[in-house]
Amino acid sequence: MGLSVFIAKIFALIYVASGIAVLIGNLDLNGIVSNLKESTALTFLAGCAGIIAGTALVQYHNLWVSHWRIIITIIGWIMLIGGVITVIIPNLLVRLKGLISYSKPWGVFMIFFGLLMGYFGFFA
Repeated sequence: MGLSVFIAKIFALIYVASGIAVLIGNLDLNGIVSNLKESTALTFLAGCAGIIAGTALVQYHNLWVSHWRIIITIIGWIMLIGGVITVIIPNLLVRLKGLISYSKPWGVFMIFFGLLMGYFGFFA
């Protein structure tokens, strides 16, 4: 349980901070995707980062339980699979740009998800 709480704290801080940055206009998700489109090296590094983080989560936190900790496992698998796909098919992320064209709702989602993880990490 200690590892789950630690990861939940990290997710909480990252998601809340990123969500706030999106809402106040200091983080442009569309701009990030545009930068990835322009730089194959950056896209490759982003994919590798997803593979590294996803592999670490899957290796050390592969818990398929009916508990809040499964959220971390699912995120780990999404990161791993997303990283592999990004390395193999880098243009796919650019094609999915329409999914994040509305940054403000994603910012709100990020804050709520971060608060949920914060609850499990800091208070539960």
